[in-house]
Amino acid sequence: MIDFHSHILPNIDDGARSIEETYNMIKEAEKAGFDTILLTPHYIENYYETSIEETEIWLDVVLQNLQQKYVQTDLLLASEIFISDNIMNLLIDGKASTINNTSYVLLELPLDVEPENLYNIISEMKQNKLVPVISHPERYLYVQKEPDLVYDLIEKGVLMQMNYGSIIGQYGKKAELLAEKLLENNMIHFLGTNAHREHTIYERIPNILEILKEKIGETRLEELTTINPNLAIHNKRIDIRKPIRFELTKQEKVKMFFSGFRK
Repeated sequence: MIDFHSHILPNIDDGARSIEETYNMIKEAEKAGFDTILLTPHYIENYYETSIEETEIWLDVVLQNLQQKYVQTDLLLASEIFISDNIMNLLIDGKASTINNTSYVLLELPLDVEPENLYNIISEMKQNKLVPVISHPERYLYVQKEPDLVYDLIEKGVLMQMNYGSIIGQYGKKAELLAEKLLENNMIHFLGTNAHREHTIYERIPNILEILKEKIGETRLEELTTINPNLAIHNKRIDIRKPIRFELTKQEKVKMFFSGFRK
């Protein structure tokens, strides 16, 4: 399996705080069944601005440490880039990175307000032959209110990465309910842990995989955990399943509404 989203490089963003924590997280990932991890530190202009060159230095330090401990996990570089009008310059100037130097780009959106420039940025990326992959769409409040946005973006060539933890309520009931609907309607293409700390998500992966297997079956699960990520990291085309447009039922809307009041 390939973890498509993680924050385990040390001392770069709000992820791992030391080489030792990075090592512990990788061992947890191995035990959970991952043989490859995408390292996707945040790139947020004027906040987290570690360049590709600096990230590569940290990766070399980690690899030297891991070789001494006989860890075999493949570690690949990328950035989780917070949406910006300047995104093409960030990539061209080597400040932020595509996924493993491919045409796939992991893109993070604001949590609570849909960016006005979203479609313009997506269009610019597509014109430059890039494939935007939006991280954890199930968590965005405006997507929870209007999930049709995900369908519309997929129709425009955007792919979606869901967090494993969403399916067990790690980000709240609304994200859990929406994650189920997106999975059910072919609107998720990759799964990632979004791991920031040891002893958090990796230890829960075996249980989550069983839940997902029940919901979408082994074939779909393999697509999201292994087949699609492997195609992306090797810069191959992904033939996605046709997304199914859906509307939340009245009962689902009620559940979504009242879940916001859960303590």
